[in-house]
Order: sequence, then C-alpha cells, then structure tokens
Amino acid sequence: METIERGSAGTSRVAIVGGIHGDEPAGETIVRRLAATLDAEGSGDGTVRLVIANEPALAAETRYTDADLNRAFPGDPESDEYERALAPRVAAAVDGMDAVLALHTSHSAPPPFAIYSDLTPSVRRSVTGMPIDYALDSGNLRSTTLDSVVPHAVSIEVGRQGSEEAVEFGYEACLAFLRAHGALDDEPPAFTETTVVAGDEEVPKGGGEPHVYFENFEPIPRGAVFAEDDVYTHRVDEEGVVPILASEHGYEEIFGIYGRVQRTLQPPDAAGDGPV
Repeated sequence: METIERGSAGTSRVAIVGGIHGDEPAGETIVRRLAATLDAEGSGDGTVRLVIANEPALAAETRYTDADLNRAFPGDPESDEYERALAPRVAAAVDGMDAVLALHTSHSAPPPFAIYSDLTPSVRRSVTGMPIDYALDSGNLRSTTLDSVVPHAVSIEVGRQGSEEAVEFGYEACLAFLRAHGALDDEPPAFTETTVVAGDEEVPKGGGEPHVYFENFEPIPRGAVFAEDDVYTHRVDEEGVVPILASEHGYEEIFGIYGRVQRTLQPPDAAGDGPV
C-alpha cells in the first residue's frame, strides 16, 4: 500500500483510494494524476490523502492475489491471505477522515454511479457533489466492503474496465468530490439531485452461455426475463426492479444485482445538512 499526502484548501480531511482491485488500473492512474496536479501544500488546515491499495495485485494485473480485498473488510492483520491482512491497513489509512472515496471500474455498461452503505451528511455531500445520476444503497447487501466498514465512505464505479473514458470521468469525479468537501477551491462545487436505488439481492449464475437482456438502471417489466444461462432463467415477477452491475461475463458467480428505486437524494443545503 502506498499513501501520498496533498494539501487541502479547507479544513476537511478527505481520502481517495484506488487500486483495491488489481485488474482495475484506472484507480491507480487517477490517484497518480491527482498526486501530480494537486498542491503539496494547501491553503487550509485539512489534508487530501491519496491511497494506492493493492500494489501486488496491480503489478500482476489480477483482481486479487489471495482474496478479494473488497470482500475482506474489516480483515485480520494475522491472516496468511495477503488481502485479508491488508484490509485493516487500508482501513487505518483512511481512519478519521471526514470523507472517503474509493474508485472502481467494472465490465458492466455505463452510467457511472456511487455506492454507499450509510447515508451520513458527508456521504450526501459526496454523492450529490459528483456528476452522477444514480447511487446504490448497498446497506442490505454486504458488510465486507470498504464503504460498509469505514465511516463516511463512498465507492464510485467510474466506467468500463480498461477504458480511457473511465479514467477521464473518474478524475473529474474526484475533483468534484474534493470541491464538495472544500478541499479544492478552483471553482464552486456543483450539487445535484441523485436517484437512490436500494440493492436487494444478487442474481446468481449457474453455468453455460450467459445472456443479459436489460441495461443498468433500465426498468424491467413484470414477467420479463432479466438474464439466463443453462441453469437459471431469472424472470422478474414484480414492477419497479432495475438491474445494477449487469454483465454477462464480468463476474463469475452473478449476473448483477436487483435494485428498486428508493427515492431522490437532495443536495446538502436542500436537506438541511451543513458542511462536513
């Protein structure tokens, strides 16, 4: 793990984490670009901490070496599995931060979206301060991801794995995140409403040739088949279901996640939330 300290324009302490998965190099590219462009000394008393998490997996261009890091939190410092022992170190590197952003890419199609587990005022600022239309509330899905164990943490899927578009969008999203928390004052932050989709369940794969018939966040009509393979035919029996992280070949065990539109998340001023 590598950490890089940069200055802040304000008083907030924020962190950006890239490289949790070694086959998602966009995160490391974005973090190093931020390190090269942000001031080493800011005008405020806060800090911007940049973290490159899983260096061995990045070097090997594989998702992980022993265990999926984003399924290993809070981890075990005594574990023989590299990522399970790494998880507490990553969490400690962002401990006490006012806001944390973890960068991801996927094999799934656009649009980019945020993921959070606990809607704190800081998380509201992060989500509504970035140029995204959707956020996944994953509080009922897992308890082993960075955003589920670290306070005020948000993950963002910035685009398709291996694409330059993901790097460019992710970099701009990071700048927006920094502005939202007062760590960057090159221009005013821009807050917008964001649609929140609650993640309900993972959609399993069985085997054979997989097929997915709906795009991310596209409503699936009642009675329609979302995805199928030689084992499963996933027919949706109710209204209001949308797919998240839908992919035929991106994940070994799931086609994606079922979600339901929950509400519209208002920007912090409209919600009555003050600064972090």
